Amino acid sequence: MTHFSISEDLLQAENAARKMALDEDYAALARALGRRGIDGDALTRRVMAFGVAIPTWGVGTGGTRFARFPGPGEPRHLFDKLEDCATIQYLVRATPTISPHFPWDATSDYAALREVATKHGLAFDAVNSNTFQDQPNQEHSYKFGSLSHVEPAVRAQAIAHNIDCIAIGRQLGSKALTVWIADGSNFAGQSNMTLALDRYLDSMREIYAALPADWRVFLEHKLYEPAFYSSVISDWGTSFAAAQELGPKAQCLVDLGHHAPNVNIEQIVARLVRFGKLGGFHFNDSKYGDDDLDTGSVEPFRLFLVFNELIDARMREAEGFAPAHMLDQSHNVTDPIESLMQSAIELQRAYAQALIVDRSALAAAQVANDALGAHLELKRAYTTDVSPILAMARLRAGGAIAPIETYRASGYRKHKAKERPPVARTSAGIV
Repeated sequence: MTHFSISEDLLQAENAARKMALDEDYAALARALGRRGIDGDALTRRVMAFGVAIPTWGVGTGGTRFARFPGPGEPRHLFDKLEDCATIQYLVRATPTISPHFPWDATSDYAALREVATKHGLAFDAVNSNTFQDQPNQEHSYKFGSLSHVEPAVRAQAIAHNIDCIAIGRQLGSKALTVWIADGSNFAGQSNMTLALDRYLDSMREIYAALPADWRVFLEHKLYEPAFYSSVISDWGTSFAAAQELGPKAQCLVDLGHHAPNVNIEQIVARLVRFGKLGGFHFNDSKYGDDDLDTGSVEPFRLFLVFNELIDARMREAEGFAPAHMLDQSHNVTDPIESLMQSAIELQRAYAQALIVDRSALAAAQVANDALGAHLELKRAYTTDVSPILAMARLRAGGAIAPIETYRASGYRKHKAKERPPVARTSAGIV
Protein backbone atom coordinates (compact mmCIF):
# COMPACT_ATOMS: atom_id res chain seq x y z
CA MET A 1 0.00 0.00 0.00
CA THR A 2 1.34 3.41 -0.99
CA HIS A 3 1.30 5.84 1.93
CA PHE A 4 0.16 9.35 1.15
CA SER A 5 2.60 12.21 1.69
CA ILE A 6 2.41 15.89 0.87
CA SER A 7 3.92 16.44 -2.55
CA GLU A 8 6.68 18.88 -3.38
CA ASP A 9 4.51 20.22 -6.21
CA LEU A 10 1.75 21.18 -3.75
CA LEU A 11 4.25 22.75 -1.38
CA GLN A 12 5.77 24.85 -4.17
CA ALA A 13 2.36 25.92 -5.46
CA GLU A 14 1.22 26.99 -2.00
CA ASN A 15 4.48 28.90 -1.45
CA ALA A 16 4.30 30.56 -4.87
CA ALA A 17 0.86 31.94 -4.03
CA ARG A 18 2.26 33.65 -0.93
CA LYS A 19 5.83 34.53 -1.96
CA MET A 20 5.22 38.08 -3.21
CA ALA A 21 3.38 39.12 -0.05
CA LEU A 22 6.07 37.53 2.12
CA ASP A 23 8.84 39.36 0.25
CA GLU A 24 7.09 42.68 0.85
CA ASP A 25 6.45 41.98 4.53
CA TYR A 26 9.97 40.66 5.07
CA ALA A 27 11.58 43.70 3.43
CA ALA A 28 9.48 46.06 5.55
CA LEU A 29 10.38 44.23 8.77
CA ALA A 30 14.06 44.07 7.80
CA ARG A 31 14.08 47.85 7.31
CA ALA A 32 12.40 48.40 10.69
CA LEU A 33 14.85 46.07 12.42
CA GLY A 34 17.73 47.72 10.60
CA ARG A 35 16.86 51.04 12.20
CA ARG A 36 17.40 49.29 15.53
CA GLY A 37 20.77 47.90 14.45
CA ILE A 38 19.45 44.37 13.83
CA ASP A 39 20.38 42.40 10.71
CA GLY A 40 17.18 40.73 9.46
CA ASP A 41 18.99 38.08 7.42
CA ALA A 42 21.24 37.16 10.34
CA LEU A 43 18.16 36.84 12.55
CA THR A 44 16.54 34.60 9.94
CA ARG A 45 19.59 32.33 9.88
CA ARG A 46 19.48 31.98 13.65
CA VAL A 47 15.79 31.08 13.52
CA MET A 48 16.55 28.49 10.84
CA ALA A 49 19.04 26.86 13.22
CA PHE A 50 16.49 26.53 16.04
CA GLY A 51 14.90 23.13 16.63
CA VAL A 52 12.54 21.44 19.06
CA ALA A 53 11.85 17.73 19.50
CA ILE A 54 8.40 16.33 18.76
CA PRO A 55 7.14 13.76 21.29
CA THR A 56 5.99 10.60 19.54
CA TRP A 57 2.97 10.48 21.85
CA GLY A 58 1.98 14.01 20.80
CA VAL A 59 0.80 13.08 17.29
CA GLY A 60 -2.04 11.01 18.73
CA THR A 61 -5.26 12.32 20.23
CA GLY A 62 -4.94 12.97 23.94
CA GLY A 63 -7.60 12.71 26.58
CA THR A 64 -8.75 13.65 30.05
CA ARG A 65 -9.47 11.69 33.22
CA PHE A 66 -13.00 11.19 31.90
CA ALA A 67 -12.78 10.28 28.26
CA ARG A 68 -10.72 10.11 25.11
CA PHE A 69 -12.23 10.91 21.72
CA PRO A 70 -10.04 9.38 18.98
CA GLY A 71 -9.47 11.44 15.85
CA PRO A 72 -9.61 10.20 12.26
CA GLY A 73 -6.42 8.75 10.84
CA GLU A 74 -4.48 8.88 14.07
CA PRO A 75 -1.35 6.74 14.27
CA ARG A 76 -1.79 3.11 15.22
CA HIS A 77 1.86 2.37 15.94
CA LEU A 78 5.31 3.92 16.02
CA PHE A 79 5.87 3.89 12.26
CA ASP A 80 2.64 5.82 11.70
CA LYS A 81 3.89 8.30 14.30
CA LEU A 82 7.11 8.71 12.32
CA GLU A 83 5.09 9.59 9.22
CA ASP A 84 3.24 12.30 11.10
CA CYS A 85 6.40 13.67 12.73
CA ALA A 86 8.09 13.77 9.33
CA THR A 87 5.12 15.71 7.91
CA ILE A 88 5.47 18.31 10.65
CA GLN A 89 9.18 18.69 9.94
CA TYR A 90 8.58 18.82 6.17
CA LEU A 91 6.35 21.87 6.58
CA VAL A 92 7.83 23.79 9.53
CA ARG A 93 11.53 22.81 9.30
CA ALA A 94 11.92 23.31 13.05
CA THR A 95 11.32 19.79 14.41
CA PRO A 96 14.25 17.63 13.21
CA THR A 97 14.21 15.28 16.20
CA ILE A 98 11.69 13.06 17.96
CA SER A 99 11.45 12.03 21.59
CA PRO A 100 10.20 8.44 22.03
CA HIS A 101 8.50 6.96 25.10
CA PHE A 102 8.96 3.38 26.24
CA PRO A 103 7.36 0.91 26.42
CA TRP A 104 4.76 2.74 24.29
CA ASP A 105 7.20 2.88 21.37
CA ALA A 106 8.79 -0.53 21.85
CA THR A 107 9.71 -2.45 18.70
CA SER A 108 11.70 -5.58 17.92
CA ASP A 109 14.40 -3.98 15.77
CA TYR A 110 15.74 -0.59 16.86
CA ALA A 111 18.40 -0.49 14.16
CA ALA A 112 15.61 -0.73 11.59
CA LEU A 113 13.63 1.93 13.45
CA ARG A 114 16.57 4.31 13.34
CA GLU A 115 16.98 3.62 9.62
CA VAL A 116 13.33 4.40 8.93
CA ALA A 117 13.57 7.61 10.97
CA THR A 118 16.66 8.66 9.02
CA LYS A 119 14.81 8.11 5.74
CA HIS A 120 12.14 10.44 7.08
CA GLY A 121 14.83 13.04 7.87
CA LEU A 122 14.45 12.58 11.63
CA ALA A 123 16.84 11.84 14.48
CA PHE A 124 16.18 10.87 18.09
CA ASP A 125 16.29 13.20 21.07
CA ALA A 126 15.90 12.17 24.72
CA VAL A 127 14.22 8.85 25.45
CA ASN A 128 11.51 8.74 28.11
CA SER A 129 10.86 5.94 30.58
CA ASN A 130 7.45 5.00 31.98
CA THR A 131 7.03 3.70 35.50
CA PHE A 132 3.81 5.62 36.08
CA GLN A 133 1.62 2.97 34.44
CA ASP A 134 1.34 -0.79 34.78
CA GLN A 135 1.98 -2.61 31.51
CA PRO A 136 0.50 -5.93 30.34
CA ASN A 137 2.15 -8.95 32.01
CA GLN A 138 4.12 -6.69 34.36
CA GLU A 139 5.15 -8.62 37.48
CA HIS A 140 4.89 -5.83 40.05
CA SER A 141 2.41 -2.94 40.14
CA TYR A 142 3.32 0.75 40.39
CA LYS A 143 0.04 1.65 42.10
CA PHE A 144 1.92 2.72 45.23
CA GLY A 145 5.10 3.98 43.57
CA SER A 146 8.02 2.85 41.44
CA LEU A 147 11.54 4.18 42.08
CA SER A 148 10.53 5.10 45.64
CA HIS A 149 8.32 2.08 46.38
CA VAL A 150 8.65 0.48 49.81
CA GLU A 151 9.21 -2.96 48.21
CA PRO A 152 12.74 -3.57 46.85
CA ALA A 153 11.39 -5.82 44.08
CA VAL A 154 9.22 -3.02 42.68
CA ARG A 155 12.12 -0.59 42.76
CA ALA A 156 14.36 -3.13 41.04
CA GLN A 157 11.79 -3.55 38.26
CA ALA A 158 11.56 0.22 37.74
CA ILE A 159 15.35 0.57 37.75
CA ALA A 160 15.72 -2.21 35.20
CA HIS A 161 13.19 -0.51 32.90
CA ASN A 162 15.12 2.77 32.97
CA ILE A 163 18.37 0.95 32.24
CA ASP A 164 16.64 -0.81 29.33
CA CYS A 165 15.59 2.62 28.03
CA ILE A 166 19.21 3.73 28.09
CA ALA A 167 20.17 0.67 26.05
CA ILE A 168 17.43 1.41 23.52
CA GLY A 169 18.47 5.05 23.37
CA ARG A 170 22.05 4.09 22.58
CA GLN A 171 20.82 2.11 19.57
CA LEU A 172 18.76 5.08 18.41
CA GLY A 173 21.53 7.66 18.80
CA SER A 174 19.97 9.45 21.77
CA LYS A 175 22.10 11.15 24.40
CA ALA A 176 19.66 11.64 27.28
CA LEU A 177 17.08 9.89 29.45
CA THR A 178 14.09 11.71 30.93
CA VAL A 179 12.73 10.29 34.19
CA TRP A 180 9.34 11.31 35.57
CA ILE A 181 7.68 9.32 38.32
CA ALA A 182 4.14 9.52 39.67
CA ASP A 183 5.29 8.45 43.14
CA GLY A 184 3.79 10.18 46.14
CA SER A 185 0.83 10.01 48.49
CA ASN A 186 -2.81 11.01 48.60
CA PHE A 187 -3.34 10.89 52.38
CA ALA A 188 -1.47 12.49 55.24
CA GLY A 189 0.53 9.78 56.95
CA GLN A 190 0.39 7.45 53.94
CA SER A 191 4.11 7.79 53.25
CA ASN A 192 7.26 8.67 55.13
CA MET A 193 8.31 11.59 52.94
CA THR A 194 11.98 11.49 53.91
CA LEU A 195 12.40 7.76 53.37
CA ALA A 196 10.51 7.93 50.08
CA LEU A 197 12.99 10.49 48.77
CA ASP A 198 15.91 8.40 50.05
CA ARG A 199 14.61 5.36 48.17
CA TYR A 200 14.20 7.46 45.01
CA LEU A 201 17.78 8.69 45.26
CA ASP A 202 19.10 5.18 45.82
CA SER A 203 17.22 3.99 42.73
CA MET A 204 18.40 6.92 40.64
CA ARG A 205 22.00 6.27 41.62
CA GLU A 206 21.78 2.86 39.95
CA ILE A 207 20.26 4.41 36.83
CA TYR A 208 22.86 7.19 36.85
CA ALA A 209 25.66 4.60 37.05
CA ALA A 210 24.34 3.00 33.84
CA LEU A 211 24.55 6.24 31.84
CA PRO A 212 27.18 6.37 29.09
CA ALA A 213 29.88 9.00 29.62
CA ASP A 214 28.35 11.41 27.09
CA TRP A 215 24.75 11.08 28.33
CA ARG A 216 22.61 13.17 30.64
CA VAL A 217 19.58 12.27 32.73
CA PHE A 218 16.80 14.83 33.07
CA LEU A 219 14.88 14.78 36.35
CA GLU A 220 11.32 15.96 35.80
CA HIS A 221 9.35 17.36 38.70
CA LYS A 222 5.58 17.69 39.01
CA LEU A 223 3.64 19.45 41.74
CA TYR A 224 0.70 17.05 41.81
CA GLU A 225 -1.27 14.39 39.91
CA PRO A 226 -1.73 11.61 40.66
CA ALA A 227 -0.15 12.17 44.08
CA PHE A 228 -2.39 14.96 45.32
CA TYR A 229 -1.12 15.20 48.90
CA SER A 230 2.63 14.85 48.32
CA SER A 231 4.80 14.10 45.30
CA VAL A 232 8.29 12.69 45.79
CA ILE A 233 9.81 15.04 43.18
CA SER A 234 7.33 17.89 43.52
CA ASP A 235 9.20 21.06 42.60
CA TRP A 236 12.35 22.46 41.09
CA GLY A 237 14.08 22.67 44.47
CA THR A 238 13.68 18.96 45.11
CA SER A 239 14.70 18.18 41.55
CA PHE A 240 17.74 20.43 41.92
CA ALA A 241 18.79 18.85 45.21
CA ALA A 242 18.46 15.37 43.71
CA ALA A 243 20.49 16.36 40.64
CA GLN A 244 23.18 17.82 42.87
CA GLU A 245 23.46 14.58 44.81
CA LEU A 246 23.53 12.39 41.72
CA GLY A 247 26.31 14.22 39.88
CA PRO A 248 27.13 16.36 36.84
CA LYS A 249 25.24 14.21 34.33
CA ALA A 250 21.97 14.77 36.22
CA GLN A 251 20.06 17.94 35.38
CA CYS A 252 16.57 19.33 35.86
CA LEU A 253 13.82 19.32 33.27
CA VAL A 254 11.32 22.20 33.35
CA ASP A 255 7.77 21.47 32.20
CA LEU A 256 5.82 24.72 31.93
CA GLY A 257 2.73 23.12 33.46
CA HIS A 258 4.33 21.38 36.44
CA HIS A 259 4.18 24.33 38.82
CA ALA A 260 1.90 26.00 41.30
CA PRO A 261 -0.31 28.78 39.86
CA ASN A 262 1.51 32.09 39.41
CA VAL A 263 4.95 30.58 39.99
CA ASN A 264 7.67 32.63 38.26
CA ILE A 265 8.94 30.00 35.83
CA GLU A 266 11.47 32.29 34.16
CA GLN A 267 13.11 32.83 37.55
CA ILE A 268 13.32 29.07 38.04
CA VAL A 269 15.02 28.88 34.65
CA ALA A 270 17.48 31.59 35.69
CA ARG A 271 18.29 29.78 38.94
CA LEU A 272 18.90 26.44 37.22
CA VAL A 273 21.10 28.14 34.63
CA ARG A 274 23.08 29.82 37.42
CA PHE A 275 23.86 26.49 39.04
CA GLY A 276 24.50 24.59 35.81
CA LYS A 277 21.51 22.29 36.28
CA LEU A 278 19.12 23.31 33.48
CA GLY A 279 18.74 20.16 31.42
CA GLY A 280 15.88 21.15 29.17
CA PHE A 281 12.19 21.81 28.71
CA HIS A 282 8.89 20.17 28.06
CA PHE A 283 7.12 23.06 26.40
CA ASN A 284 3.34 23.42 26.65
CA ASP A 285 0.95 25.94 28.19
CA SER A 286 -1.24 26.09 31.25
CA LYS A 287 -4.34 27.84 32.53
CA TYR A 288 -5.10 25.95 35.74
CA GLY A 289 -2.41 23.31 36.27
CA ASP A 290 -0.74 20.64 34.20
CA ASP A 291 -3.09 21.30 31.31
CA ASP A 292 -0.64 20.37 28.50
CA LEU A 293 -2.20 23.01 26.25
CA ASP A 294 -0.60 24.14 22.99
CA THR A 295 2.59 26.11 23.56
CA GLY A 296 2.00 29.86 23.57
CA SER A 297 -1.79 29.49 23.47
CA VAL A 298 -2.45 31.01 26.92
CA GLU A 299 0.71 32.73 28.20
CA PRO A 300 2.80 33.82 25.18
CA PHE A 301 4.48 36.60 27.17
CA ARG A 302 5.67 34.10 29.77
CA LEU A 303 7.09 31.96 26.98
CA PHE A 304 8.98 34.99 25.69
CA LEU A 305 10.33 35.70 29.18
CA VAL A 306 11.63 32.14 29.44
CA PHE A 307 13.49 32.61 26.17
CA ASN A 308 14.74 35.97 27.36
CA GLU A 309 16.55 34.13 30.16
CA LEU A 310 17.87 31.52 27.73
CA ILE A 311 19.31 34.15 25.38
CA ASP A 312 20.83 35.99 28.34
CA ALA A 313 22.51 32.75 29.44
CA ARG A 314 23.80 32.01 25.96
CA MET A 315 25.24 35.51 25.57
CA ARG A 316 26.97 35.19 28.95
CA GLU A 317 28.27 31.77 27.87
CA ALA A 318 26.93 30.25 31.07
CA GLU A 319 28.87 27.14 32.05
CA GLY A 320 27.23 23.85 31.03
CA PHE A 321 24.41 25.62 29.20
CA ALA A 322 22.95 23.27 26.57
CA PRO A 323 19.21 22.89 27.22
CA ALA A 324 17.17 20.36 25.29
CA HIS A 325 13.93 21.62 23.75
CA MET A 326 10.95 19.27 23.58
CA LEU A 327 7.21 19.69 23.21
CA ASP A 328 4.89 17.88 25.62
CA GLN A 329 1.23 18.48 24.78
CA SER A 330 -2.12 16.72 24.81
CA HIS A 331 -4.41 17.49 21.90
CA ASN A 332 -8.03 16.81 22.73
CA VAL A 333 -10.01 19.04 20.35
CA THR A 334 -7.53 19.87 17.57
CA ASP A 335 -5.66 17.98 14.87
CA PRO A 336 -2.42 17.05 16.70
CA ILE A 337 -0.29 17.75 13.63
CA GLU A 338 -1.67 21.27 13.36
CA SER A 339 -1.18 21.94 17.07
CA LEU A 340 2.40 20.71 17.03
CA MET A 341 3.24 22.79 13.97
CA GLN A 342 1.77 25.91 15.54
CA SER A 343 3.59 25.23 18.82
CA ALA A 344 6.92 24.89 17.03
CA ILE A 345 6.24 28.22 15.32
CA GLU A 346 5.39 29.84 18.67
CA LEU A 347 8.70 28.66 20.10
CA GLN A 348 10.53 30.15 17.13
CA ARG A 349 8.58 33.35 17.65
CA ALA A 350 9.58 33.64 21.32
CA TYR A 351 13.17 32.79 20.39
CA ALA A 352 13.33 35.45 17.66
CA GLN A 353 11.74 38.08 19.90
CA ALA A 354 14.23 37.34 22.66
CA LEU A 355 17.08 37.68 20.16
CA ILE A 356 16.06 41.25 19.27
CA VAL A 357 16.01 42.55 22.85
CA ASP A 358 18.44 45.48 23.09
CA ARG A 359 20.69 43.91 25.72
CA SER A 360 22.80 47.01 26.25
CA ALA A 361 19.77 49.25 26.80
CA LEU A 362 18.20 46.65 29.09
CA ALA A 363 21.35 46.36 31.20
CA ALA A 364 21.67 50.15 31.42
CA ALA A 365 18.08 50.49 32.62
CA GLN A 366 18.60 47.75 35.19
CA VAL A 367 21.76 49.37 36.56
CA ALA A 368 19.96 52.72 36.75
CA ASN A 369 17.01 51.14 38.60
CA ASP A 370 14.78 52.30 35.76
CA ALA A 371 12.07 49.70 36.29
CA LEU A 372 9.70 50.92 33.57
CA GLY A 373 12.51 51.55 31.12
CA ALA A 374 13.77 47.98 31.53
CA HIS A 375 10.27 46.59 31.17
CA LEU A 376 9.66 48.60 28.01
CA GLU A 377 12.84 47.21 26.44
CA LEU A 378 11.37 43.74 26.81
CA LYS A 379 7.94 44.84 25.61
CA ARG A 380 9.40 46.48 22.52
CA ALA A 381 10.90 43.15 21.47
CA TYR A 382 7.83 41.17 22.48
CA THR A 383 5.39 43.35 20.54
CA THR A 384 7.48 43.18 17.36
CA ASP A 385 5.68 40.96 14.84
CA VAL A 386 8.46 38.64 13.66
CA SER A 387 6.10 36.48 11.58
CA PRO A 388 7.81 37.40 8.27
CA ILE A 389 11.17 36.31 9.71
CA LEU A 390 9.68 32.95 10.74
CA ALA A 391 8.01 32.42 7.37
CA MET A 392 11.17 33.32 5.48
CA ALA A 393 13.19 30.94 7.67
CA ARG A 394 10.79 28.13 6.74
CA LEU A 395 10.91 29.02 3.05
CA ARG A 396 14.71 29.18 2.90
CA ALA A 397 14.91 25.84 4.70
CA GLY A 398 12.59 24.24 2.14
CA GLY A 399 9.39 24.33 4.21
CA ALA A 400 6.03 26.02 3.91
CA ILE A 401 5.38 29.74 4.17
CA ALA A 402 1.99 28.83 5.67
CA PRO A 403 2.31 25.33 7.18
CA ILE A 404 -1.23 24.83 8.48
CA GLU A 405 -2.87 26.18 5.33
CA THR A 406 -0.64 23.95 3.18
CA TYR A 407 -1.35 20.95 5.39
CA ARG A 408 -5.09 21.49 5.10
CA ALA A 409 -4.89 21.99 1.34
CA SER A 410 -3.13 18.62 1.01
CA GLY A 411 -5.97 16.65 2.56
CA TYR A 412 -3.40 14.74 4.62
CA ARG A 413 -5.76 13.89 7.45
CA LYS A 414 -8.47 12.63 5.07
CA HIS A 415 -5.96 10.40 3.30
CA LYS A 416 -4.65 9.02 6.59
CA ALA A 417 -8.18 8.29 7.77
CA LYS A 418 -8.49 5.90 4.80
CA GLU A 419 -5.04 4.38 5.28
CA ARG A 420 -5.41 3.94 9.03
CA PRO A 421 -8.76 2.39 9.89
CA PRO A 422 -9.61 2.83 13.58
CA VAL A 423 -8.63 0.05 15.94
CA ALA A 424 -10.23 -0.88 19.23
CA ARG A 425 -7.27 0.35 21.21
CA THR A 426 -4.61 2.61 19.74
CA SER A 427 -1.16 3.32 21.14
CA ALA A 428 -1.36 6.98 20.14
CA GLY A 429 -2.06 9.70 22.64
CA ILE A 430 -2.38 9.73 26.40
CA VAL A 431 -5.49 9.32 28.50
